[in-house]
Amino acid sequence: MFFLSDMLNKKLKLPAANEALPGRQRTIPTASKHHVSKRPLKGPYPEGLDQALFGLGCFWGAERLLWQTPGVWVTAVGYAGGLTPNPTYQETRTGLTGHAEVVLVVFDPREVAYAELLKMFWEAHDPTQGMRQGNDVGTTYRSAIYTFSDAQQAEAIASRDAYQAALKAAGREKITTEIDTAPQFYFAEEDHQQYLAKNPHGYCGLKGTGVACAIPDKAAV
Repeated sequence: MFFLSDMLNKKLKLPAANEALPGRQRTIPTASKHHVSKRPLKGPYPEGLDQALFGLGCFWGAERLLWQTPGVWVTAVGYAGGLTPNPTYQETRTGLTGHAEVVLVVFDPREVAYAELLKMFWEAHDPTQGMRQGNDVGTTYRSAIYTFSDAQQAEAIASRDAYQAALKAAGREKITTEIDTAPQFYFAEEDHQQYLAKNPHGYCGLKGTGVACAIPDKAAV
């Protein structure tokens, strides 16, 4: 007999390599330009810009928060951290690709520091919930920071430790955020790019803890 709890338990555990869906060699079609800014999603990006990759649960609301941030040049939603090559949205929802829903952020460090984006990341969601974010349950909704340099890795870890101290003081649980070197990023389908610009009354699951994040000086390089 099938029980709902069986499905949820499967989604709360990352798949082993022999359990992952096979995916495909071809790239999944997506938009060429950002729906709001009209800038190219896949580049080329102007010289001097940096990239960041964040998972805050459902990527619709997370992307809107980030594209509205001054200093952010372009954003795109997609999948990262899993096993299945070129996954589709429906495949990631099964929990059998291993990917998290993430937002790629291309930003100008002269206008917005990576540390400021980290502060926004921590405060915009609850990083203590493991394989879920609010009512969104499953491995695809896990909290994640994927870094593009040693400097970003150091800043991410320092900010996590600072925020953990603030959460502990507020009586909150331990952070479960995955912090790792940026893996392959797969662009999501066109319908999901800038979803809340196309669907202003669409679902947004962003909800922070209410605890402020003070980035330590050593993280604000």
